[in-house]
Amino acid sequence: MSKIKPSKGAPYARIMGVGGYRPTRVVPNEVILETIDSSDEWIRSRSGIATRHWASDEETVAAMSVEASGKAIADAGITPEQIGAVVVSTVSHFKQTPAIATEIADKIGAGKPAAFDISAGCAGFGYGLTLAKGMIVEGSAEYVLVIGVERLSDLTDLEDRATAFLFGDGAGAVIVGPSQEPQIGPTVWGSEGDKSETIKQTVAWNDFHVGDVSKLPLDREGNIKFPAITQEGQAVFRWAVFEMAKVAQQALDAAGITADDLDVFIPHQANERIIDSMVKTLKLPEHVTVARDVRTTGNTSAASIPLAMERLLATGEAKSGDTALVIGFGAGLVYAATVVTLP
Repeated sequence: MSKIKPSKGAPYARIMGVGGYRPTRVVPNEVILETIDSSDEWIRSRSGIATRHWASDEETVAAMSVEASGKAIADAGITPEQIGAVVVSTVSHFKQTPAIATEIADKIGAGKPAAFDISAGCAGFGYGLTLAKGMIVEGSAEYVLVIGVERLSDLTDLEDRATAFLFGDGAGAVIVGPSQEPQIGPTVWGSEGDKSETIKQTVAWNDFHVGDVSKLPLDREGNIKFPAITQEGQAVFRWAVFEMAKVAQQALDAAGITADDLDVFIPHQANERIIDSMVKTLKLPEHVTVARDVRTTGNTSAASIPLAMERLLATGEAKSGDTALVIGFGAGLVYAATVVTLP
């Protein structure tokens, strides 16, 4: 017989508050066209993106996260001291250690919570949400701050016609807390590592550090390019359209609902064509509000779902208590989908 005392947490978990931060600089497609041979019409038709936000030197990963977190904490009606864990999903914090989550926890006045970073690309928010739910039900934290934050402008090759127009910066945050009824459904998540080369960093940090020109990409002036994110666009598009619609349906099935029961659909804001294809494949009814934040925010990876959620609630396109399907997918290739009740 085990001598270990069983853990006691809340019966269920819920999203209690949401906050977002977009950098002040708005970058239209015309700026992107200064370094690639394309057109505003082509970019909009291929991605739906008209503008994106790029961070200034002062708008660091930590600074943007603090701003988004403050809004989420206020929206949830708790104090920073009540936060028992801080989970940050990002691929654009360039210090290997310490985790940026520890700095953010200190700056928001959270006391001494558990704090750690995760790297799950565009599925990172879903991964963090799932971890938060587990902590609350298990009893290791009463309130968890989950942040998705990126400065992808730092990892964008502005001469790469396939990706230069895609990425933006920003931070989204939610507070996850206890609930007496299920408000975060089962997560359907996974990875397909055999496709990991389809979205990747161009150069490993150690190769960049060595600076061997024979092995590194060069810009038009012959200078070594900083590592950037690159992708095989068509392969990623096909995978997202065909495979992620299946995962989204599995999340609906796991939650015990149908598309007709949904109020809101918040997919990763990667590409509007992917969003349209998923809406069609899932046969979403006309009454379902679909997040299209990608048009003005671009692809912000782990930040895209909470940013889109925050905007829908702020504009009144979605309301508290709505049932929403969220799904993130990207580099890895990794994915995570679940059904949630909006705060």
